[in-house]
Amino acid sequence: MNRPTSDSNFYTLADLLRVMERLRDPQGGCPWDLKQNFKSIAPSTLEECYELVDAIERDDLSHVSEELGDVLFQVIFYSQLGAEQDAFDFAQVVDGLVKKLIRRHPHVFAGAQIEGQVTQTLSSDEVKLNWEAIKQIERESKSQSDLLADIPITLPALPRAQKLQKRAANIGFDWPHIQAVIANLEDELAELREALASGHADHIADEFGDVLFSAVNLGRHLKLDSETALRHANTKFERRFSAMESTARDQGQALRDLTFDQLEALWNSTKLSE
Repeated sequence: MNRPTSDSNFYTLADLLRVMERLRDPQGGCPWDLKQNFKSIAPSTLEECYELVDAIERDDLSHVSEELGDVLFQVIFYSQLGAEQDAFDFAQVVDGLVKKLIRRHPHVFAGAQIEGQVTQTLSSDEVKLNWEAIKQIERESKSQSDLLADIPITLPALPRAQKLQKRAANIGFDWPHIQAVIANLEDELAELREALASGHADHIADEFGDVLFSAVNLGRHLKLDSETALRHANTKFERRFSAMESTARDQGQALRDLTFDQLEALWNSTKLSE
């Protein structure tokens, strides 16, 4: 097929599925694509998702569209691999997703029908409670009755900590107010200081982890996503550090040649200039 199949000159999902079939065709397909399997392309999936988030955070909508395509291609690739192994295909992926969305939104889809109209309006809090109850039923159907059983161990540490805390909070295991969360963070910092005084590396690492976990909990109580907040902090540090380098360069200096006091003064000056 040499041209888009629709009148609007846009390729379709059917075209994309066919392209994937061609790439994986043992006769004339792409040698690289033919070598891939579920595990080998998993790192690329993570990379594509991070690139999508980066484009979103930069408000670069043209690249958001491009990166969404890259993420979609990952789904198509996995679906092709599944079809080749008679495990599942793209149609089953879509079917399972639609069923799950309808199942988890009974406040929208009356009678579990796409066009079913619900007359009763629920609050956001009521929707959240129903969502967690439905997910718990799903976990039990998969023999995952434990509340934390389905939180992937491979998630990055910050979002995983947030999910663990949120799941525990849903059954009431949570600090009652933000002042208590801050007090807990201060307690963990005090314990880290004690560990530093002891000089035991394992103890220090353990207490440092508790500080990070408590900081994530504080972010959750502030309605902030810790991963997003830290990415923004990274970006801010990078921007300010680059400005420091530029200022020093304009003055005929290199940062590595400055004393700590000079570096701190330059840093403070950079912050003020923002």
